[in-house]
This record gives sequence, C-alpha cells and structure tokens, in this order.
Amino acid sequence: MISGSLQSQLLSHGEEMRNGEGMRKRLKISVAHFDNSALIKTYSKTLIGRCMNPEEQEMKALVVAVDVKYNRVQVVLDAFKELCLETMVDFKGGEYYDNEEAAVSLVGKSLYAKRMVKFSKELEAQLIPEWKEAFVNYCLLKKQIKKIKISRKPKPASLYPIAHHPYCGLYLFQPVCNLARTFSDKLFSSSETPEILEVRRRKSSENGDDVEEIYQTELVQLFSEEDEVKVFFARLDEELNKVNQFHKSKETEFVGRGDILKKQLDILAELKQILSDRKKRNLSGSNSHRSLDSSARNSDFSAGSPGELSETQSETSRTDEIIEALERNGVNFINSATRTKTKGGKPKMSLRVDIPDAVAGADGGGARSIATATSVLWEELVNNPRSGGGDFITRKKIQCAEKMIRKAFVELYRGLGLLKTYSSLNMIAFTKILKKFDKVSGQQASSSYLKVVKRSQFTSSDKVVRLMDEVESIFTKDFANSDRKKAMKFLRPHQQKDSHMVTFFVGLFTGCFVSLFSIYIILAHLSGIFTSGAQVSYMETVYPVFSVFALLSLHMFMYGCNLFMWKSTRINYTFIFEFSPTTALRYRDAFLMGTTFMTAVVGAMVIHLILRAAGFSANQVDTIPGVLLLIFISVLICPFDAFYRPTRFCFIRILRNIVCSPFYKVLMVDFFMADQLTSQIPLLRHLESTACYFMAQSFRTHEYNTCKNGRIYRELAYLISFSPYFWRAMQCIRRWWDESNTDHLVNMGKYVSAMVAAGVRITYARESTNLWLIAVLVSSVVATLYQLYWDFVKDWGLLNPKSKNPWLRDDLVLKNKNFYYFSIAVNLVLRVAWIETIVRFRVNHVQSHLLDFLLASLEVIRRGHWNFYRVENEHLNNVGHFRAVKTVPLPFRDMDSDD
Repeated sequence: MISGSLQSQLLSHGEEMRNGEGMRKRLKISVAHFDNSALIKTYSKTLIGRCMNPEEQEMKALVVAVDVKYNRVQVVLDAFKELCLETMVDFKGGEYYDNEEAAVSLVGKSLYAKRMVKFSKELEAQLIPEWKEAFVNYCLLKKQIKKIKISRKPKPASLYPIAHHPYCGLYLFQPVCNLARTFSDKLFSSSETPEILEVRRRKSSENGDDVEEIYQTELVQLFSEEDEVKVFFARLDEELNKVNQFHKSKETEFVGRGDILKKQLDILAELKQILSDRKKRNLSGSNSHRSLDSSARNSDFSAGSPGELSETQSETSRTDEIIEALERNGVNFINSATRTKTKGGKPKMSLRVDIPDAVAGADGGGARSIATATSVLWEELVNNPRSGGGDFITRKKIQCAEKMIRKAFVELYRGLGLLKTYSSLNMIAFTKILKKFDKVSGQQASSSYLKVVKRSQFTSSDKVVRLMDEVESIFTKDFANSDRKKAMKFLRPHQQKDSHMVTFFVGLFTGCFVSLFSIYIILAHLSGIFTSGAQVSYMETVYPVFSVFALLSLHMFMYGCNLFMWKSTRINYTFIFEFSPTTALRYRDAFLMGTTFMTAVVGAMVIHLILRAAGFSANQVDTIPGVLLLIFISVLICPFDAFYRPTRFCFIRILRNIVCSPFYKVLMVDFFMADQLTSQIPLLRHLESTACYFMAQSFRTHEYNTCKNGRIYRELAYLISFSPYFWRAMQCIRRWWDESNTDHLVNMGKYVSAMVAAGVRITYARESTNLWLIAVLVSSVVATLYQLYWDFVKDWGLLNPKSKNPWLRDDLVLKNKNFYYFSIAVNLVLRVAWIETIVRFRVNHVQSHLLDFLLASLEVIRRGHWNFYRVENEHLNNVGHFRAVKTVPLPFRDMDSDD
C-alpha cells in the first residue's frame, strides 16, 4: 500500500461578477494527469513503476478523504485497484456559473513509493557474522511456510452477509462502507476468539545446576495442513530454544566479566591509594631526613632512635591496614601471612593479586575461565623492595593496569551492544515469520505465540541494558573524568565514512598511471633499453630501485582487493587483526595508496628516461631513484598526522614485532605480515643491491660489479633470503611456548625446509653442478609439498574428504564452489614457479631481469590470493566458537593459573 497527500491550490479563472452579481455555483475540481513517463523507463520493474503506470497495469486511485478547508485530497494507491490520476471531485455547496470549471494545479507534497526489501536479506546484512549460527534460521522457517501454502486446501466461502467488495460505491460513501463492514464483522463474529495453539514451557536440568527453559507448542485447533503446521511450530520451538540458550549463556558470560572488571577496578583504586600515601610519606620523610640523621649520630643506641622506630612502625601499620582492607574485600596476597621485613622495617613480599571464586560469576564457570585463560598477565604489579628502600609501586605499572582495564571495559560494552542487537533482530524475525504464517494459514496464531516470545529470556531479561548503563557510568567516572561525551567516544567509536573524493582520486591516479606507463614503454622502446645489449647498466642500477616500488605497489593493490572481498563477504577482518574500527584501512584507501605510489614511480621512470635522452650526465640522472627512495622513507616515518599516520605507525610496529619475534607475543597480524615478507624476498634482495649501490657511491662511477663481486654482498644474499623464514620460524616457537600446541612446531618445520631450499637455490645459481642440481630438486620438492599441504589443509581448511562439499570444507563463504577448486589449481601452479631456476628460460641479460620480475610479481599475486582464504578460514573458526568480542588480558592474575 502506498499513500500520499496531494495538496491542491485553487486558481480561480472564472468571473466572479457577472451582471454585477457574485453568484457562486457548484465547484468541480479536475485533477490533471500525472506524467510518469520518466519513472516508467527507470522503475518499470519496481513497485513504484508498477503502481504509477496506468498503461502497464490498470489500477485505481481511491480517494479516502477530502479536506475542503485546507484544500487537500488524500489518495491511497492500492495494487488491487485501478490507478487513475485523471479524475474529478465534485464539491457541493459552492456557487459558480453553470458548466464552468475552475482549473486546479496539484502539487505532490508527499507522494512517495518505497521498494520493499526482503527481510531475509536485511537479516543477512545486519546479523553478527560470528553469531550467525545462533540466529533464527529465517530461511528454513520460510521454506516450511511455503510447504504449508502448497499443501493448503481451499477454504469455504465467507459467511458474511455483506461482501467485502474492493470498490464500495462512490468515494464519498467510503466512510459508510467502512462503518457497515465493521458492524457486520462485530455482529457475525464470535465474542471470544478461541486459542489456536498452546505453548507450554517446561524446565530441564541436564547438567544438574544449569536449568533451561524449553518451549513446546501444541495445536488446539485442527488445520487442513496439520502435518506441515506441526513441523513448522516444532522448528519454531527449536529456534526459540536455541536463541534463548545462546542469549542466556552470553549474558552470563558478560555479567561475569563485568563482576571481574569491577573487582579489578577496586583493586586498582586501592593500589593508587598506596602509591599516593607513599608519595606523601616520601615528601614528609625528605624534610625530616637531616634532623633524623643528626639525632642518630648523637644517640647512644646503635639500633636507632625511638622516633625513627615509631615512624617506621607507623608506615608499616598504614600499609598493613590497606592490605588488610584488600583482604577483607576478597583479595589475597602471596605470602601475606608470613611477610618478612627489610632492614628498614618495610614489608618484603610479592603482591600478586588473586581474584577469588566469589567474583567468578553466578555460575562460577564461564567468567572464571576467562580470567584464568588470560595469557599475558602481570607477573608482579608491585615489585619487591630494593635494598635502597625505593618505591615498590611504580606509576608506570599503575598506568599500564589502568589501560588494560579500560580496554577490557570497552570490549565488554561492545559485546553487550552486540547481544542487544542479537535480541532485537531475533525478535523482529519471530514477528515477521509469524505474520507470514497468519497470512498463509488464514488464522491469527501470531498473537498467542508472540506473547510467549516476549516473555522468553532473550527479550524479557534486562540484565544487558542495566549492565550497559553501569559500564557507561563507571567508564565516565573513572576513565573520562566525568565527561560523558569523551566516554562515548571510547565506548561507541564512530565508523569511518566513505569519501567520494577518495574514489575520485583513485580513478584519477589510475588513469595517470596507465598514461605514464604507456609513455614509458614508448620511450624505452625508442631508447633501446630492452633490446640493446649496451644498456646493461640501466638494468643493473635503475631497475632494482624501481622494481622495489613496483612490487610494493602491486602488493598494496592486492591487499586492497583482499579488503574489498572481505568486506563484500562480510568477513570481520578488523576483529581478526584487532584493528581499531576508527583508523582501520579501507579498500578505497588501499587502492589510493597503491595507485598514488605507482603513479609517482612510473612518473619518475619517465622523467629518468627523458633526462637521459636530453643529454644530462648519468651521475645526476641516476640519483632520481635514490631521491624517490628517500622520499618514501621520509613519508613512512613522518610524525605528523597526515598520510594515514595510524596505518604507517602500525606497519612499523608490526615490523618491529617480526624482527624481535621471540621477545613479543605473536598476534594474528604479526604472523600474517611475516607471511607477506616470505613472498617479498626478491624485493629484499633488490633493497640490498640498492643500498650497496648508493652507499658505495657506484652511481658516480657506474661500476655496478663493485657490489656483485664483493664477498660481503654475496654472503648477505643468504642472510636476506633466510631472514623472513627465520622470523616466521621464531614466531612459531614463541606461539608453541605460549600455547603449548605442537602444531606450531610442525609449522616451524615448513619454514625451515623453505629456508634450506632457498639457500640451495642460491648456491646452485653460482655453482651449476649436477650435485647442486640434485640438491635443488630434493629440497625444493620437499619444501613445496610441505607448503602445499599446509596451505590447503591448515591455512585454508580444505581437502576434507568427509566434507559435504567434495574435498573442501563444510562451511564456505563463497557460494560458487568452483572458485575454491580454481584457487587450489592456481596456488599449486604458482608454488612450483621455482622450476624456472632449473630450466632457465633466459635469452639475454635484459630479458633475464624481466623474467625475474615477472616471477616475483606472480608470487605477490599468489600471496594476495592466499590471503583471502587464510582470513576466511580464521573467520569461520571464530564463527564456530562464537568469538565476536576480544578477550583482553587483565593485570591481576587468578591464582589458579599459577603452576
């Protein structure tokens, strides 16, 4: 049904006065035809096109109300009535001359139409991807309703004496028709509406302590399609029970987290009080230090003066009072019962905090396991006192603890928001599906069942809302200095909006890149760089620098494609990589960075060729690649908030974590980036030659063999080829150390085999003997088989012979299975590209470099192709475990986690 209001503006063109008399007659309004030819061309297949097109579909405009006072006519456009905007409304009581009409212009104030979107698509677009299996299976229930519709028998004709005809007389008698229809419905309908179905609720206790409510529906009245209806309500009960159980488990988990965080916040406040009191004592002690020393020298007691002892005892007693207060609140300290003292009389103990059982949540299980599972924990918030009697509580550790607790509150609030969304979407789904059932069955069964749904746990419980309000108040008070606006920036960060300017510049730089690259090809052909053997120096000096930027730009482009595909398939990559939603790089930004970078590189290459052809000295021209490299490094480390500073600094921080792999906890983004480096070994080799070229000042002498013939340069080739695999192997060792999972050691073997194969291939390139050829074949085949197995089985989760999708996996993000089979074939072919080092399809020196660049580009493309399926598999693992919120490690450890 589409409704709109047409406001008429009466423009009287008739003569009011004739023969000196102002005789007014009846007034007739002629509504002009609505010209919708432009809309028909565009929206002929939509609802608005069908409803507003009299030629395509005959419909009527039903005038339901006429307001003479405000000159308004309300029209309801019904799909079952003829639409005709050329009609006449007769206003009685007016005085105009006979057979005279006044022209009326209609101005459409609110004539609108809205294309309806199927709720199933809306639900699919708005649901939480990690909790998808816990939502109502709306599509399955809708299929069951279609079965009911197919098996439905024709119903007898209506017994109402007054037929409900769609067109009841003239428009002016519509209110009379409505009144008669209402009177007949009340007269011939029963006073009491019998219940069609009965929903029973029973409690089950499977685990002994956990009591769950189970809903079961029984049909009170018989349906013509009773079997299908029973199946529908049985499945509807299953969905309702599933939603209730999941909501209850998540609610219990979040409430337990909230209790733990409040306990942690109380401990933090007590420790801040200890630090504040100790600062006050240090200030007062420094003022009386000299007087105490002089009195000690004049005293005959070597053990100290009574004033000194009393001060020490008072300090100890104050500390003991605070510790006893913490213990009364349920906080236990290690060795608190047998605390020893230092020579100065201060307590010597380890103040590692224990979160007791009382704060583990109502069920004592879920929330406590979260506190126990935190791997990165604060070993000792309070250090043992030094021999010099220094502070044993530092401000840095207090700030670190506060930051960890603040982040945990933010994640808790985010999880509560997701659970609230989960509840509202499922409620809408139940309402929609029951209305569909009423429409198909012709019965009013939705009201009784919806009453049960509204009384169920996931809609009636208000713990989530109350906890959200409590978190807001706590966060505003303790972390935002009572500034609610500041607190909401942390709790509800605004998502970045797509800018059309970014899209415009992506297209602009793409066109510039294509144009400049075409110009470069023409100039290179005219100068004979790729055909003449005399231009070897160009390929040895300029090619390595430009190839670095080209491979980097290609990798950035592939990453932009990954971001686009992850967003299109609703893979939550920001959660997987733990990126901030406000500063995470979007696919348009990645494309902008790649196209801008590549345009600058190709522009520099064109300028380089033009200056060479213009007769400039090679010493001056060959500095252009070095200048470009310096500009890139300067932009990367630029401290100003420009050029995507959060992304640049995140990239530098990840590189630091990779290089120092054994000393940092390995996150998903760390080993993901390390895998990217294993595909950029040619880029690292080019960086080595570029650094040697400029540091040895070979651009002045053009002796490019200076670096290649050096022993250090040749040895560094092994180190650079080994480094990405070594860093990745160290990450596997660290993950095995942290998680005690032997799969990480097996994964380390893959990188060790790749390291050996890379070293053997470098040696074979220098010593082409049969022995090294056999070594290359053996090591490369073993490494390739190892890598292919890990790619398909572990990283992608494919090649499952028992899967419902042959040789894939049960859950697939992409609907077309052929994409997966094609990807397996492409990854297999590109993994064996090392065969080129044995066959050596080389014609001359220039083409050899071009072939190496082509193989390096194919490896980057393979890695970008691999990235999508790797993150897809990680996303499906999160979906399988319903992980939608990060578990933040807390600063105070549960004592059960100690060994």
